Amino acid sequence: MTGAPVAVVDCGTNTTRLLITGGEEPAAVRRAAITRLGRGVDATGTLDPSAVERTLECLREYRRDIDRHEPAAVRVIATSAVRDAANRSEFLEPAEAILQTVPEVLSGHDEAEASFRGAVRDLRPDEGPYLVVDIGGGSTELSYGERHCTDALSLDIGSVRLTEKYIHHDPPRPEELSSCLSVTELHLDDALRAVPALADPCRLVGVAGTITTVAAVELGLATYDRDRIHHFGLSKEAAEDVFRTLATESLADRIHNPGLHPGRADVIVAGVCILVRIMRYFDFEECLVSEADLLDGLAMSMLNP
Repeated sequence: MTGAPVAVVDCGTNTTRLLITGGEEPAAVRRAAITRLGRGVDATGTLDPSAVERTLECLREYRRDIDRHEPAAVRVIATSAVRDAANRSEFLEPAEAILQTVPEVLSGHDEAEASFRGAVRDLRPDEGPYLVVDIGGGSTELSYGERHCTDALSLDIGSVRLTEKYIHHDPPRPEELSSCLSVTELHLDDALRAVPALADPCRLVGVAGTITTVAAVELGLATYDRDRIHHFGLSKEAAEDVFRTLATESLADRIHNPGLHPGRADVIVAGVCILVRIMRYFDFEECLVSEADLLDGLAMSMLNP
């Protein structure tokens, strides 16, 4: 990738992120804040005003970074929470005013394709095909292929969505965990029917906050280290061990795990339910963790249209 820097803003269900990059050069800016834009959307079908304002305040900070770096182009996308919200204009209109860019409500299919593009950009095609899993707050995207994505779909399961729907005790009760695992399995059944190629041998690549957090907890990172996370091989055994630890702790204890951001601690268990169920379902012994994801994939399409 070459050319002037570009900026991408991702307004997700749980996290709002910014990437400013010039291609082959290291990212000039890579920021993330847990704003929980999608709080309550699954139950109410609308964005909560306080969540909207929290996210808009984050966008005001990001606007200052964008102005400092003067990128050649800016792309703003919104995902699951905004896709599902009947009052999405109450967020999209002020977001446009702040960033001076019209936000795009990205479809689940396009989100999955962009995640694939970012995740495999520096992987060898002959080591694929790859199944890229992007566990978000409101949805989980699956994308499949070698150098290029050939199949992509979005599942309505995510760390925030499953937490709000099924986890009501601290620590979670066994039946609540079972519900998260069972619902995930039902969605995977649907995914396999839609994309039979998922049953074929492939390599699992995991992106986004749930999976990078599990890797950070497994590594015991008191300070987050992107370089140690990127391309870390997370074994099935290690993922199961992190799951058992986090699922049996109260929130007050869970937040003390090195590698776990306090803002993610209340929804991480549901997210890990999705990860371990995917690894069990497709019999993966390892997940290659990638820090390159949706943002990188979108930036690549801007730099190399």
